[in-house]
Amino acid sequence: MTEASKTLLAMILDRVFPKVPDFFHMLTEQNIKVAHTVNLLVEYMEHGDPAVADALKLDVHEADLIKARNLHELNDAFSTPIDREDIYRAIMSLDDIVMYCKTTVHEMDVLGVTPDSFMRDISRHIKVGVDALANGFAKLGTTPATAALDADAARKAERQAEKLYRVALPILFDGTDYINIFKRREIYRHLTNAAEHMAQCANTLHDIVVKIS
Repeated sequence: MTEASKTLLAMILDRVFPKVPDFFHMLTEQNIKVAHTVNLLVEYMEHGDPAVADALKLDVHEADLIKARNLHELNDAFSTPIDREDIYRAIMSLDDIVMYCKTTVHEMDVLGVTPDSFMRDISRHIKVGVDALANGFAKLGTTPATAALDADAARKAERQAEKLYRVALPILFDGTDYINIFKRREIYRHLTNAAEHMAQCANTLHDIVVKIS
């Protein structure tokens, strides 16, 4: 068979049996980028450095490009190794985490809110959870059953973040500077929204594990 014939045969086979994108790798790549964004969030909450806030906003743009690519591949895929809906839910939940990180930092800048210990500690729990998700998605292609433990770890991190939020509120509202109170409450809420979407992503990861294990 000539080289031209081989090329033609390959083209025909690709049309009849198109290659399935490596969605497990793509989700892992997206999750690693989300983890990097959350690392910047934690760093900002620890030091309040405007340069870190700027770096986070740039990182969000890069994360959005990965999300857009993953959605494009999902829309064009002839077949998928797991339910399309699960892949879509994972992509969007990861993106929601990033968006709330961006919203948090942006509104802190606009409202003139400086980081406090509750913001720092909630962010740290989000980091723990997102790191667990990255570990879990990385296992789907090799040892998927073990990823259930990572999903559990991410959900536990969300519960810890929510507990801190509930501790923070009565302390915050014990003051009399109501403008500052409502500004900080808004930032706490953005952080817990990020944690909630992290838990949603953990639920999706667990659903995937159940279906393929």
